[in-house]
Amino acid sequence: MNQRTEDIATALADVQDRITKAAALAGRNRSEITLIAVTKTYPASDVEILRNLGIENFGENRSDEGLEKSLLFPATWHFQGQVQGRKLKDIAVWASFIHSIDSSDHIAKLSRICSEKDRSISLFLQLSLDGAPDRGGVLADQLPKLADQIMSNSNLHLAGLMCVPPVEYEFNRAFNEIAEVHSGFKSSYPKAIALSAGMSSDFEVAISYGATHLRVGSEILGSRTYHP
Repeated sequence: MNQRTEDIATALADVQDRITKAAALAGRNRSEITLIAVTKTYPASDVEILRNLGIENFGENRSDEGLEKSLLFPATWHFQGQVQGRKLKDIAVWASFIHSIDSSDHIAKLSRICSEKDRSISLFLQLSLDGAPDRGGVLADQLPKLADQIMSNSNLHLAGLMCVPPVEYEFNRAFNEIAEVHSGFKSSYPKAIALSAGMSSDFEVAISYGATHLRVGSEILGSRTYHP
């Protein structure tokens, strides 16, 4: 085992252990929680290491990077960056899940693309707690309209909600608000129970508030080197 593999294996084991403990503290079953390894900016060789360590779900923020890695390593791939309409056709080639849907136009376009490609994609609606446009997402009162639109298209599946807490929010305040919205949403859409929330800095808190999908990168793979 080379040093990179050893480092990733150690970090992954620690994250998995923390997830298990946080689930137990919350009285939840570990099997309810999906760990998505966020591999954006990391080399494809890291994906190979993680696959060999048993990881099956991977997240990317850029379509070109997601396509390149997905062609090398078949797995369940998640797109979690902000959606641009002109990129939807590319994203639909490789992503099984999109975590950042916040536009009726994008839903309509994605349905047409999936129909042309004979594909089905699962979608998370992105919730915004504060309405800040730079982070994407919609306020809670706008969710039902988008959810109904997704459910009216047979090639789209409504998975649930995604939320990135505003940086100025304290973790517990943010996740309490997310949990309240998620609870009401599940009551209206009982098959859309997933909650994509929790990243490297807050996934244990997210678990305590009902997160089902965790998007964790740097806690497993180390500090990122960003390229323009």
